[in-house]
Amino acid sequence: MSVNKVILVGNVGKDPEVKYFDNDVSVCNFPLATSETYTKNGEKVTQTEWHNIVLWRGLAKVAENYVKKGMQLYIEGSLRTRSWEDQDGNKKYITEVMASNMQMLGRKSDNESASQASSETAQPTAAADSSVEEETDDLPF
Repeated sequence: MSVNKVILVGNVGKDPEVKYFDNDVSVCNFPLATSETYTKNGEKVTQTEWHNIVLWRGLAKVAENYVKKGMQLYIEGSLRTRSWEDQDGNKKYITEVMASNMQMLGRKSDNESASQASSETAQPTAAADSSVEEETDDLPF
């Protein structure tokens, strides 16, 4: 048995890029930054990790219409590493988060100036398969 599950809460690094294929199939890509702050030798240190997010179909359309640079998102998905050869014949690799669920939490400044909203008043949640009924949890963020 194995598990490939990723849960991230972070800020969008740039506006999403959306591409359309045959039969109105869309894919969306954008970077998401997560940061960890800790104290080292009495100094506050922030370490930021960048994640490549990939959304397909309905999630891609939601991101195209509503997600902007700086917005805070909750992302669930799985990791996928793919490779390709560049124009010089060198093998390149990229690890991406294939998102299956996304919740828009707002912009960073919105969260700092307002108290945390409950999941009922938060912005809409989008899932990869909208026909699946979602459970509602009171998440602590």
